[in-house]
Amino acid sequence: MTELAFVLGTVSEAIRLAPVIRACERYGVDHAVIDTGERRGEGFGRSVFEQFDLSEPDVTLDIGRGSDGEQTGMMLAEIERVLAEIAPDIVVVHGDANSTLAGAIAASKMDPEVAHVGAGFRSFDRLTPEETNRVAVDHVADYLFVPTDKNRWYLVREGITELRITVTGSTAVDALDRVRDSGRRERDVLDELGIAGNGVLLVSVHQRENVDEPDRFLSVLEGAARAGETRGLTVVYPVHPRARERLDRSGIDVPAGVRTIDPLEYADFVRLLSASTAVLTDSGCVQGEACVLGVPCVTVRNNTERAATTEVGANRLSQFDPDCVVRSVAEALDADAEWENPYGDGDAAERILDALPVNTGRREVVQQTRNAERSFSE
Repeated sequence: MTELAFVLGTVSEAIRLAPVIRACERYGVDHAVIDTGERRGEGFGRSVFEQFDLSEPDVTLDIGRGSDGEQTGMMLAEIERVLAEIAPDIVVVHGDANSTLAGAIAASKMDPEVAHVGAGFRSFDRLTPEETNRVAVDHVADYLFVPTDKNRWYLVREGITELRITVTGSTAVDALDRVRDSGRRERDVLDELGIAGNGVLLVSVHQRENVDEPDRFLSVLEGAARAGETRGLTVVYPVHPRARERLDRSGIDVPAGVRTIDPLEYADFVRLLSASTAVLTDSGCVQGEACVLGVPCVTVRNNTERAATTEVGANRLSQFDPDCVVRSVAEALDADAEWENPYGDGDAAERILDALPVNTGRREVVQQTRNAERSFSE
């Protein structure tokens, strides 16, 4: 019997669900992984599953094409077919991708319950497809695992009962802890890039609002170049495949002060981020990771679903105008760099399994530990 079926299709989903999948393997929870192929062409080298020492997905689809509507429709049909075959008790999704929406909707029309990991994020910008996805999934999910009390409050305000909500912290912290515990060092990445000893302004920009308009894209890059020059930082931009395609198609000349490199695998990107003086991004995931790693962040967007990062002082929003970017980077670097990590202690995956009605040896291990501690104290 399959207890949990994980539906995912992007690198981000795979990274943040990997700790939960690893916990399933560790505690003997019967599970299956369905990869929709939503972003298979991202070109990030080794599979995320390989990087986390996980088996490759049990089911691999090929739905990495089409508009949002076309892609989601094809996913719904294929995921429904697969769920009918494997008959899981619970379908687990993460975040706000098209795979997240399709997996949740398909399961909600069938027998399985739905668990949403990374629930409760809100940018309040309903023009973005990600906001539509995350709101819809939250309202069909039976189990909502939120990183912070703020995320819980957003859901309660929308009329979702607290009985469905569990505050667990973020599985991104679990993933970061695993990377930091591995053998490769930050210095190795810096040495390979030839920037050891220099301060780094890392750029991670690929959202459609910034890269689909050539003038706006160029403005962001010019702002990064000027900010780096002003503060004596080496500006490094691992170019996401989506952004690379836009650069090539529009013929943008990347400013001389911005060093572009190929995309990095997750672990090496985290090491470069951790070693950076600051990061300029439009990625919600990078905002959260920078906050946990203690790296000042500037977000080139009008809003953010990671409100906790701005509230603790780890992140600030900037317009795409070069002057705004330069000013925001300066403010980030000159601000107090000490803040409290709002996203938990790295045990989110185990809290999620504890909250789900699955057969896990973890409960026996925890009880045995408590009994041993009680006997010792007596």
